[in-house]
Formats: sequence, C-alpha cells, structure tokens
Amino acid sequence: MMSNPHSAGLPGRNQSLLSMAREAALPSISQAFDKVLGGFDDVLFDRAETAGASQLAFLDGMRELRRRREEISRRFAAHLQQAWAALDAGTPLSAESVLAGPGEGGLSLVPEHVLESRLAVRNFATVLLRDWKQVLQRIDHRLAWIAGVPALDADTNPIGPEHIGVAVHEAFYTCDLAAEVRLVLFKLCEREFAAGIGKLYETVDERLAQAGAAPDIAPQRRAQPQRPAAQAAAEAAADEFDPGHAPMWAQRFSERWSQRRSSMAGGGSDGFAGGAGFDAAAAYGGDSQNMVLEALHELLSQSRQQREGGSAAAQSAGAGQHRALNQREMMSVLSLLQATPTATLRAAVGEDGESLAQRLKSEVLSGATRLGVDPAEARLDPQDEDAIDLVSMLFDVMLDERELEGRSRELIGRLVVPFVKVAMLDRRMFVQKTHPARKLLNSLAEACEGNAGESQAERALMGKVEEIIERLTAEFNENLAIFLTLEEEFREFLAQHRRRIEIAERRAAETQRGQEKLEVARARAATELDSRISGVALPKAIEDFLRQPWNHHLTLTLLREGDEGEGVAETLKLADALLEEVTEARRHIVGKPWLQACQPGLRKVFASVGLHGDGGSTAIDALHDTLQAIAEARPELERALPELPQVALPTPPPQEAPAIEFGSATKAEDFDDADAERFRKMEIGTWLDFIDKEGKLQAGKLSWVSPISSRLLFVNRRGIRFCVASPEELAVMVRLGRLRTHVDDGAFDSAMQGVLDRLEPQVSPV
Repeated sequence: MMSNPHSAGLPGRNQSLLSMAREAALPSISQAFDKVLGGFDDVLFDRAETAGASQLAFLDGMRELRRRREEISRRFAAHLQQAWAALDAGTPLSAESVLAGPGEGGLSLVPEHVLESRLAVRNFATVLLRDWKQVLQRIDHRLAWIAGVPALDADTNPIGPEHIGVAVHEAFYTCDLAAEVRLVLFKLCEREFAAGIGKLYETVDERLAQAGAAPDIAPQRRAQPQRPAAQAAAEAAADEFDPGHAPMWAQRFSERWSQRRSSMAGGGSDGFAGGAGFDAAAAYGGDSQNMVLEALHELLSQSRQQREGGSAAAQSAGAGQHRALNQREMMSVLSLLQATPTATLRAAVGEDGESLAQRLKSEVLSGATRLGVDPAEARLDPQDEDAIDLVSMLFDVMLDERELEGRSRELIGRLVVPFVKVAMLDRRMFVQKTHPARKLLNSLAEACEGNAGESQAERALMGKVEEIIERLTAEFNENLAIFLTLEEEFREFLAQHRRRIEIAERRAAETQRGQEKLEVARARAATELDSRISGVALPKAIEDFLRQPWNHHLTLTLLREGDEGEGVAETLKLADALLEEVTEARRHIVGKPWLQACQPGLRKVFASVGLHGDGGSTAIDALHDTLQAIAEARPELERALPELPQVALPTPPPQEAPAIEFGSATKAEDFDDADAERFRKMEIGTWLDFIDKEGKLQAGKLSWVSPISSRLLFVNRRGIRFCVASPEELAVMVRLGRLRTHVDDGAFDSAMQGVLDRLEPQVSPV
C-alpha cells in the first residue's frame, strides 16, 4: 500500500498521483466535448428545418459555431485547466464563484440570457451528480487525499459536474447565439455528453484506487447510471401502496375515524363497511384505501343529511321517482362546463360566501337540459354527488386558507370541474400521494400562491400556469394521461424557476447584510461624533465639517474596512487633531500655521463627498480662516464651508411591514425562553407558517441569520424578503398565535385535512 505521510493532520501531497489523475481526466474530457461539439452542426440544421419563425436563429447559430469552434474548444479546456491548477496550488476553486462572475455579487442584476445559461449548466451538473453520485464521492475523497487539501465537494472538484458545467458555460459565453439556440446546445450537452463523462469517472476512480490513493475507501461496485424509466415507473407504482406514501390526512383521518366508530360501539371497534377498523398508516394498501373512501362517503352522506334537515326524507322518497344521470351524461355536462364555465360558477369561485358545491350541482342539473334531460326528473348519483362535494370543499379550503388572490384565484378555480371529472373516473386521487392529478395541483398551487406578478420571473411563471390550465381544460376528456404529461412539463419549468428563487434569496440576504452593516456603521460614526462634540460649543464651519463630510467619510470607511481598519483610525485621529487645533486657537495663539498636519486627511474627507481640487482647497481655507479668526478674537472673519455636493450614503431598501403588532394585553418581553432558544438554533432552510390578523397564512423560509444582530431573515416562496425578526420577537409571535411549525403536506393534502376539519363538527358521533 502506498504511504502518504500526514502533515498537520492532513494527508501529504503526492505530485506524481496528481499528474497521473490530471492526464487521465482533462484530455479525455476535452476530447469528449470536442466530439459532441462536432455533431452540433447537423442537429442545428435539423432544428432549423422545423423551427418556423426561429429558423434564421438556428442557421445563424450554425454559422457562429463553425466560425468559433476552435475558440469554444479552447475556452472549455481553459476553464478545466484553471480549476486543476487551483487544486495543484492547494486552493481549490469554487465553481459557484466562477459562475457568479466578477463584480456580480451583492445587489447587481444578472442579464436574463446569462441567468438562463447558468440555469441550464446547473441542470446539466445536476444530471451528472444524480447519475454518478457514488463514484463522484470517491473521486472527491481520492483527489483531496493526493492533493493534501482537507476536502473536495461538488463545488470544488476540478473535474466534477459543477466545473464541467461551468466549462460549458464559459465555452459558449462569447458566442452570439439566440436564447433558444443556446439552450438547445446545453440540452444536447446534457444528453450526449453525460454518459461518456460518467464512464470516464469510473476509469479515473479505478486508476486512482489501483495506485493506492485514499486506501481507506472500501471497495465499491461500479456506479450505475439512473434506473431505466420503465423500472422507475414500476417502483413508483409499487410505492403507491407503501405506508410511507400514504397521505398525511388519510393517516390522521383513519385514526380519528377508528376512534369515533369505536366510541359509537361502546368501546369496541365495529369499523365500517361491515368489518374491522383500520390503520392507514400501518397498512396502506388497496383495502385501506377503499376503507378511507367508504368512510368519506359515509361522512359526506351524514353531513348532507344534517345540512338538509327535514327535507332529507322527502328527497330520499323522491329519489326513487327521479332518474340518476349516468356517467356518460355527467361527463358530457362537465365537459361543457369545463370548456365554457358559466358566469355564476365563476362567481362562486370568486366569492367566499357562496357554496361552490351547491352551485356546481345546480349547474350540472341545469346543463343536463342541453342533453335532452328534464332537470325536474333528474338527480345526481350519490357517488357523483360525493365527488362534487369533496372536490368543491377541497377547493373552498384551498382558496380560503392559501394566499391566492386575483388572477391566481381565478386560475386555480378553473380546475374545479376537471378535478370533479378525475374524482368520478378515479377516486384513488384522494388517497394516492403519487397520483399525477394531485401532483399537478400541488405544483400549480405552489406557483400561484403569493404570486402577484410583480417581477418578470413571477409573470413568466403565471404565464406558464395559465398555459398549463388552458391545455388541461381544452384537452382533458376522460384520459388521465394528460395530467402526467402536464405535470412533468410543469415540474421541469418549476425547477428552473426555483433556480431564480435561489438567486433572489441570495440577493435578499446580501441586501439585509448590507443594510445591517450600514446601520452598525452609522451607529458607530454617531457614537464617535457625539463623544467628541456633545455639549461642546464649536464654530459653525468646524461643526458642519464634523457632522457632514467627516461623519459621511467615517461611515463609508467603516463599511469598507470594518471597525479596526487603518482608514478608520486615521479618520478618528483627524477629528481629534482638528478639535485640538480649535482648543489651541481659543488660547489665542497667533501666527500658528493652522491645519498643517491635517491637510492630507482633510483633502481625503472632502474628496469622499465630491469636493476635489480647488473645491477641496476652498473648503480647507474656510476651516483655516475660522481657526485664525478664533485665535485673533475676530469672529467676523470666520468663514462657512462652501456648499457641498449632494451626496448620500447607500439608501437601505424599504423595510417590510412590522412582523409583530403587540396588543394591549401582550408585552414585547412576554415570551417563552425555550421558544426563543429554539429559534436561535433553527437551521437555515426551515419553513414556518406566519399568520396575519385576518387569519391568512403565509409560509416563510429561514434564509439567513445575521452575524451582526442575530436577527433571522425569512423569504416567501418567491425568494423575496418579508420578515426580519429577532428570536425573541418570533417567540412573542408564537405566544400570540401568529407563528407555527410549517407542515409541508402540499396544497392537496393540507386542503383535504381542512375538509375533514369542516366535515367532522357537522356530524354527531352518536
């Protein structure tokens, strides 16, 4: 076994193994990229033939790739060489920092085409990371071992997917390509490039293992790429009956229903449907699913009977004289409503007080007249009525409890009729967590919630939501496959949108960090100023200098250098020296060369507020003449500072609305220390539910904790800052009932739990 001595607790450097790994990896990766690049010409030509209005963009892209092919290849290889050189020097390079680019931190905006490029290469890296995770982890460890660095990860491994993705980004960065052409190229790289790179990873890992790199790694089987789609689909189907995939509402409902039925039986569990009680969490198979559905049917029936009161018996007697609409008739009527919803149905979706279920049932019976059915002689089948009641209540809860307003509310409301059709065709939608219809609804609700269309990204997302819903209402007949197709398409779009949200989150944190640094710098500058001039009578020119340009310069210097910076010390000494000269002038020392030692510092301060050259000299002369006038006891000779240019410190962004409004009965210190401590230890990425005075709920994600103030920054689902609060303030919110743990069941599950909460109080247990 090859030895590799440790130094300071870390493995020593092994240059021969590093060189061997470099030669095994970099040329092969570049050759694989060149091979893929050579085939782009034909692909773009084929795309141009079917691209319609974008044909010229693809033809121009072909010409651009031919013209710059050598440059593209060179730029790709150059980035990988740069990343490897950094590892060779013992300072691994971060792919994320390269992708961010110089000068694009903080609050600067990223051009849309650059953002799209970054998202595309990150998706490319994600595919490689997913398919070759195990072998990549071993390569990370082996390369760190032979390079003598503490560790490597996806961001710093010079031949890892992240750096290869950045190399692809850098390769095409200077090319003049239309956005759609650029994205096609990245997709081609993802499809054609990934398999070859994976095999290369296996080869590099095997060669390093044979050479004795990181012998502590246990022997591993060869990494395998992602499972075939058919196998994944089969496993997903099996998962539908796995206890871990039971919807949370069904697990809770099964327990509560069993308890309820047990109490009705006087302590024994007579269950329902003629059998024993059940536990969906413990055995969530087909039988338990049917039991949940039968229990829902019973609960809905009892709720309707109690709601309708004495008329229920008459309706039951009349039901025998009325013909139930068959499924074909129901589907025909619902399809008409799906394509062209009536004004009254749209109004029911938009109004909180309107019963959506009653309105929809009325519309179905009225619509039956278009099929030649007399509504006076028709009724709904109990199973169909269940579907309408359950779906309508589900959407009622969702529209009431989630932040869905305006256009978002209207779009989600258009899904009611299609989902009634799904409920009639496949009741398993309610009890299978992996059902494509409920997955689509979860994704659409996530996209709409809190989306006011204020940014270009939000408007693009809402546009995609509208497109998906338009296609669903236009194409859904009785084939549920459309839900799977649309869900997969929208999920891919939403993944790209989440990348934008990550960028927005980082900007929110940078904005908050900058604001807090500014607050601290201003407070420190104010403290230093007050400690020197508070209660001291100073000539106007001297006081104006300290309160304006000097204070501004000190604040900027604190922002730039921190508390202990050399410039900070110089600025403080300048103020002390100037005040000392005021003291000497008041002793009437005549003939002293005033401000001689202060001149460089004064010029620097005045330059920071825009007074350069003669302007700065004039301002210094005013201070000099003021000191001379004091020394000669001739106040009429004092001069004022010249008018300063209009400069200001960076303006903090607008503050969000206060997170807490304390009532008269609650004080700011009224909180539980245990709650505050829990918030101090909360992990980044944790979600909480914030509840406003109207009872509306908004989920917030902990995005950043200030190292300055220890305040916690929460962002909404768009990545936008909406709450910054201390642990103590958050603990007060808990006491006020305005904050609670977020349970991420998805919109569908959460709404179903709300449906049960509304149904069960209506139904007496005895």
